[in-house]
This record gives sequence, C-alpha cells and structure tokens, in this order.
Amino acid sequence: MSKRNGQKRRRVDKSALASQGTTSSVWEVAPLKASFMIISILGFLITAYIVYPKSKNFGVAFLLVFAAMFVASLISTTKAPVVNE
Repeated sequence: MSKRNGQKRRRVDKSALASQGTTSSVWEVAPLKASFMIISILGFLITAYIVYPKSKNFGVAFLLVFAAMFVASLISTTKAPVVNE
C-alpha cells in the first residue's frame, strides 16, 4: 500500500463493486420524457416513407439515429429511477 498526502490507498475490486451496483464506472440511466419515444417512432416512420425512397444514404443514417433513440427510450423506461413530478 502506498501513501499519498498522508492517506493510505486501498485496492478495490471493481468487479465485486459492479455486481453490487456501487461503483462510479457503471453507467446510470437517465429518465427520459415520453415525447422522446414518440419523436423516435414518428421520425423513424417519416424517414422510412419519405426520406429513404428519395435518398438511401440519408435514409439509412436517419433510420439508425431514430432506432438508437427508440432503444434509449426503452432502456430508460425499464431501468431509470422513478422521478416525482
């Protein structure tokens, strides 16, 4: 163990902490609004029917963005903490 500024440093097993959910390196889920999910669904549908037929490159790019938004909103609805409004 080494000393730094008069304090002892301990080695911490991060895998053990991660299983307990007490480490700062594990990401935290932010609560998202319901409008975020609605925008992702509408954006995906509009892109699929209007943008994709006109431009394949932009269509695929927008479809990926809106799909990622939808996945993020699903994760937020299942894992985020409950927030009182």
